Amino acid sequence: MVSVRLAATFGFEALYMTGFGTVASHLGLPDAGLATYSDMVGRVKQMASMAQAPLIADGDTGYGGLLNVRHTVRGYEEAGASAIQLEDQEFPKKCGHTPGRRVIAMEDMVRKIRVAVEARASPDFLIIARTDARTALGLDEALRRADAYARAGADILFVESPESVEEMRTICERFDVPLVANMVEKGRTPVLSREDLEALGYRIAIFPVSALLAAVKAMHAMYAHIREHGSSKGAPVELEDFSALTRLMGFEDVWEFEKRHAE
Repeated sequence: MVSVRLAATFGFEALYMTGFGTVASHLGLPDAGLATYSDMVGRVKQMASMAQAPLIADGDTGYGGLLNVRHTVRGYEEAGASAIQLEDQEFPKKCGHTPGRRVIAMEDMVRKIRVAVEARASPDFLIIARTDARTALGLDEALRRADAYARAGADILFVESPESVEEMRTICERFDVPLVANMVEKGRTPVLSREDLEALGYRIAIFPVSALLAAVKAMHAMYAHIREHGSSKGAPVELEDFSALTRLMGFEDVWEFEKRHAE
């Protein structure tokens, strides 16, 4: 939630609730199908209430079969998300830039997309269909699946982990619907500039672990310094002002409330 509060101050057009980052920060676990619908829908509600921008929320595989997908879509929409991302991995799913991912039959995912479209209360709640077929089955199969998911009613397509700029260009040339580019530093896909992504034809770019990677690197350096020296004094890490952090977290509202209601 610190991350959501901070990101909301920059005026982004949308914010993205990453499954990897949410499971890591909320549960301290790997993004490997361990988080449940109940774990995640509560985070969606909290984040959406703080986001101040449309929130795209990772819904993994829908947490089960078709009935679970319906329940997940309805729950995420009611929690305040503006879009849900659903993927065609087998359960338990894995992070999209890690090895060993397997996908369900294309026809099964088509049914999930149709149920998701049917389940939403408003057409403004968008369905993002993600395919993880590229890594195990090749780009042609990933494109074939994305075509089918678009025909099933997905509003946005997410072809996960293309491995070159040429593959990214091929994806963008194939589809007229909005496409998601997943920018994971040191992952399987090249990280490109905004200008290059737009030139290729991407409409949405997510940076799901950029701030998390930066924060973990800084925390590692700080903890190592404290362990070695017994103090944070002299640590090689640039720190935010504590007063700025208190303002970010909303303490000014608390102080004003206490003034108004002081005995």
